[in-house]
This record gives sequence, structure tokens and C-alpha cells, in this order.
Amino acid sequence: MVVAEIFGPDGLIVIAVLAVVLLFGGAKLPKLARSLGSAKGEFEKGLKEGAKAEEDDKDEPKGSPKAIERGADSAANETKRDETTA
Repeated sequence: MVVAEIFGPDGLIVIAVLAVVLLFGGAKLPKLARSLGSAKGEFEKGLKEGAKAEEDDKDEPKGSPKAIERGADSAANETKRDETTA
């Protein structure tokens, strides 16, 4: 990359910041930062919920009523999807 060789990593960061300021304007930057922060928070919350659900599934014995019920639900959902696409 010729641009990286000319400006270096610090110069590229300055150029990126200036481009963002020019594109969004100074007044919209706080709103943009807030929305990025909330999106990051939602993403991390989803990761934690997914990990917790995965742990719960591992803790349940395979023959437990909940596991059997979930298996039946997923099979019913698969059938519904097949019927709607056909």
C-alpha cells in the first residue's frame, strides 16, 4: 500500500478522523459515538445470553423433558418452514 508507506500508521489515523468529521460533521459525532456504544453493548449482551443458553443446554441431560420438548419444537418448525417454501 503506497498510502501507508507515505503517511505511516499515525498519518492514516489522522486522515480517517478528518474524513469522519467531514462526512458526519462535528454536531453529529456525539450521536454517532452514542449509537456505536449502544450497538457494542447490545452485541456483548447477545454474546453473554448465547453463552448462557449454550451452558444451560450442556447442563441438561439429553433425555430430560425440556430437551425432548425442544427437539419436538425444532422438528415442528422445520416442517413448517418446508411447507411454506414448497
